[in-house]
Amino acid sequence: MKRRVTGFLRDEHGDWIASLDCGHRQHARHDPPFTNRPWVATEEGRGEQLGKEWTCPLCDRFEMPRDFVAYKRTPEFTEATVPQGLLRDHSTKAGVWAQIRVLDGVLRYHVPSLGRQLDLTPDAPGVVMPEAVHHVEPLGPVRFYVEFFRAPRA
Repeated sequence: MKRRVTGFLRDEHGDWIASLDCGHRQHARHDPPFTNRPWVATEEGRGEQLGKEWTCPLCDRFEMPRDFVAYKRTPEFTEATVPQGLLRDHSTKAGVWAQIRVLDGVLRYHVPSLGRQLDLTPDAPGVVMPEAVHHVEPLGPVRFYVEFFRAPRA
């Protein structure tokens, strides 16, 4: 999934890391002949990358940033009480991740932008990425809720 570069910082070894708008970080090393990124060595070069889209493999694997914290939770829904908005394509806001927790039954989670659908169960929750269009579909009787996450406050 494509994500925008929002900034750069250094790791404990002095290597540059790009911050992405999804909350993930990616190393951006210049290590010829294996990795050729001479732009990372200058402030101007890094500045030219700001706002550019990079592929985020962690988003492709539905991995929430480790340091994100829960801040809100919906009530429990059933197949009869699920809001219509969750049954139609929608997305979370920029920087907001969510986790769909199924308590009983099976809930199909559709992510058309990635061409994916997953069956969520009590043992297999669903991770919702920021701004990724998705919807859910109850497969019979089901109970679930959605919990929302964001970056920790500085």
